[in-house]
Amino acid sequence: MTIQTRLTKALGIVHPLVQGGMQWVGTAEMASAVSNAGGLGVLTALTQPTPDALRKEIARCRTMTSKPFGVNLTFLPAINPPPYEEYVSAILESGIKVVETAGNNPGPHVRRLKAAGVTVIHKCTSIRHALSAQKLGVDFVSIDGFECAGHPGEDDIGGLILLAKAAKALSIPYIASGGLGDGRGLAAALALGAEGVNMGTRFMCTKEAPIHHSVKEAIVKATEKDTALMFRTMHNTARVFKNAVSTEVVAIEKRPGGAEFKDIQHLVSGQRGRQVFVNGDINYGVWTAGQVVGLIDDIPSCEELCKRIVVDAEQQIARMNGMIAPQSKL
Repeated sequence: MTIQTRLTKALGIVHPLVQGGMQWVGTAEMASAVSNAGGLGVLTALTQPTPDALRKEIARCRTMTSKPFGVNLTFLPAINPPPYEEYVSAILESGIKVVETAGNNPGPHVRRLKAAGVTVIHKCTSIRHALSAQKLGVDFVSIDGFECAGHPGEDDIGGLILLAKAAKALSIPYIASGGLGDGRGLAAALALGAEGVNMGTRFMCTKEAPIHHSVKEAIVKATEKDTALMFRTMHNTARVFKNAVSTEVVAIEKRPGGAEFKDIQHLVSGQRGRQVFVNGDINYGVWTAGQVVGLIDDIPSCEELCKRIVVDAEQQIARMNGMIAPQSKL
């Protein structure tokens, strides 16, 4: 048995499970493992330093799986932005058929991807953004609840409300993201109208994830209270793992008079965060993690994880089906 949805049919995958884009984590090792397990593995474009490097990573991933996989491309404001158009060219010229987009002003790039016949999944943290993405012509939206790792937006609305609201507001299919890591979560997402789930933190804590084992052990030991929200005062909220560095950042932001980005820039450097995944010192820099860490208590293979999630979801769906009974006549 398996769970078929509009997502599995559109992408040609076995399970309605998507591995979300993750900076420094979404490499060929990660994406191919998820795809081989029946989900949709996703390479993170900006983890590669250049568009040519992305081309090579896509080619390398194809040597590791014959199953569908996608590429994530996140558009963020920057003083010196990456050459997004060239990254899109690398994606298209490499024959990628599924792209997960996120961030600001994706319109021109989405239109270019759609013109080439690519299936686009756009991540949104609010219904108004999801409606804008729908107008752009994306195929799916990924609804990110406040529980998610990374940037949850500024509205602080959890997935339970956002998903139920999406069912009322959207005419295109959507998947659930944030706080998801087991079969109960998948069954709940489907009940709320989603066609599948997008997981990042849960896939970080698998055998194949290309990060130091100490980071995975820290996730297993963590509770749902072990994340921190940085950049709140700068209206660019980011959910990260609670460690010495993120705690210091939050303390600086709360100083009387507030703080400017330059006051914390040395602490939140992306390169420091990358080194956490390389050297295993979980306090060396900031690194993203969602509240789902509280549900993670093992480090399985992607194959084991995907099978378990789907089997558990099927059991939950069967349990709920068993609750339906003819009304007794009194």
